[in-house]
Amino acid sequence: MKIAVFGLGYVGSTTAGCLASQGHHIVGIDVSESKVLDFQAGIPPVLEPGLDELLAAARDKGLLQGSTVVDGLLDDADVALVCVGTPSAIDGSHNLSHIAEVTRQIAVGVRRNRSNRLTVAYRSTIRPGTIDGLIAPIFRSILGENFGDLIELVYNPEFLRESSAIADFFNPPKIVIGTVDGLPSPAMDRMHEGIQAQTFHVGYRESELTKFVDNSWHAVKIAFANEIGRICQQLDISAAKVHEIFVSDTKLNISAYYTRPGGAFGGSCLPKDVRALQHISSDVGANTHLLDAVLRTNEAHKHYQFDNIVRNLAPGAKVLLLGLAFKANTDDLRESPNVDMARRLITAGFDVSIYDSGLDATKLIGQNLGYAYSQLPKIGELLIDKDEAEAGEFDLVVAANGLQRGLTLRSSNVVDVSTIP
Repeated sequence: MKIAVFGLGYVGSTTAGCLASQGHHIVGIDVSESKVLDFQAGIPPVLEPGLDELLAAARDKGLLQGSTVVDGLLDDADVALVCVGTPSAIDGSHNLSHIAEVTRQIAVGVRRNRSNRLTVAYRSTIRPGTIDGLIAPIFRSILGENFGDLIELVYNPEFLRESSAIADFFNPPKIVIGTVDGLPSPAMDRMHEGIQAQTFHVGYRESELTKFVDNSWHAVKIAFANEIGRICQQLDISAAKVHEIFVSDTKLNISAYYTRPGGAFGGSCLPKDVRALQHISSDVGANTHLLDAVLRTNEAHKHYQFDNIVRNLAPGAKVLLLGLAFKANTDDLRESPNVDMARRLITAGFDVSIYDSGLDATKLIGQNLGYAYSQLPKIGELLIDKDEAEAGEFDLVVAANGLQRGLTLRSSNVVDVSTIP
């Protein structure tokens, strides 16, 4: 394939070198003449281990070409990869001026009588909606409403870490291909031949958000690890040994558990242990701001979910809450977000009924009993049985912990707050 790479920084140079090593003819385009001259000579414009060997080998095979302008270089290209920078603007957003300018250059430089579409794939990190709201309109303004006959727009985020970028290119954690209809792109599939990784074919916006989610999660992990490290140091505990124990648990700690968007956390362990660790941190002067925010963001999530489900609900509407315990098939109500949901619904004036197959108000004891009645003094009057739940006519059914499965409900207005699809 002939592949044009726009932007010869870390991502562009590494991507170009790796693709050239697979036999693709690479055209590197950058506004910096010095970068272009180095690239053509097989000299990496950036420092990345192993890149000098890849580019030197590609130069010897005649697979590298460089330019500061498009100037007809796209006429026989199969793919154009946009790898230009998106630095922070003053307000914290991404500065997309380079994206807009390169898009304009490609639109102007594409030949109108191409026999096949040019696949233009963006690898730079861009805000969700950028393809639809910025990039596509630029192509449309220059090439007309039918620009899709000449251009296939793709978003293909990169997952390259500096200093290990070549290994990451050939062994990525995943491949994400965003297209207008969420279907595969033949050109991108061809470009990724020989690379084994789980591939996701999705729409533009899902693919655009992916890099933000990944990088923010990595930042959270680092900040969390450092906060725990500060606590350990203040208490003369081995942070390295605590970390060794923590990462050994791949069933829960390093896994997909607890990272699926859905309901707020609750129960007898998480809230109290977070509070206790916050107190320990404050007591020893560790200043753990991330930990301090955990309970606040959990409360914010409860507010958000409540506001979201009652937004269009008429005053006094009949509401059925399925599940009061924080987990199905238990009777543990301690700090259950579902108890909080019930309390909010009642306080707002809605006619609330609750069904929970694992709950008998007469059998609540100890702290469980105290918490339940402190939050819902009339809990015994709110609970209904399965027959009443299935036969009743409700304006809204709030599914809180999976109990809707196995029920035959008359109401079709069911909102599952245990998951965010």
